Amino acid sequence: MKFFVDTANLSQIKEAQDLGVLDGVTTNPSLMAKEGITGSEHILNHYKAICEIVDGDVSAEVISTDFEGMVKEGEALAALHPQIVVKLPMIKDGVKACKYFSDKGIRTNVTLVFSAGQALLAAKAGATYVSPFIGRLDDISTDGLNLIAEIRLIYDNYGFGTEILAASVRHTMHVIDCAKLGADVMTGPLSSIEGLLRHPLTDSGLAKFLEDYKKGN
Repeated sequence: MKFFVDTANLSQIKEAQDLGVLDGVTTNPSLMAKEGITGSEHILNHYKAICEIVDGDVSAEVISTDFEGMVKEGEALAALHPQIVVKLPMIKDGVKACKYFSDKGIRTNVTLVFSAGQALLAAKAGATYVSPFIGRLDDISTDGLNLIAEIRLIYDNYGFGTEILAASVRHTMHVIDCAKLGADVMTGPLSSIEGLLRHPLTDSGLAKFLEDYKKGN
């Protein structure tokens, strides 16, 4: 399972990279704005800065909602750095743009996916990644994890190469549950990854080891 962090914060990205388990980064206009990154030139430069920190894929999102606009933006994003993956919305023109980029060998991440049917269309269009938003489904009392299971079954039935990127991951149990269901990738806050480190028996065991060591010295 690949671990991505969903942020535009460079210090958090570096911290995740230094941990040694980071495989990539996802971000979006909202996360950019949260870091005070606005304006196309600043956003493009920020994507390049992220690529200089991480070794893996960096999803960069288009803001156009029409085919021509997505193509223009996506080609500019892909030209920024070899690690860039063009992030497209799950709408009709987004699927068309996904097919266009797939035919050109440009990698894509189809985002804002909330149903198995949408994920099937993205795979048919050649998406590199599909991003079902499990946390947002949970927010409206719908089982986000069940969507991961449905997509996994469909993709396995037909041998689709599109990777399931579990997005809107909110906490550590989401990570564990997605891993059990066979999601290829998870993306969430750094805290959801760091939570995997923690167990009270690890803490108490280490404290006991150190205490016994001090007794013998």
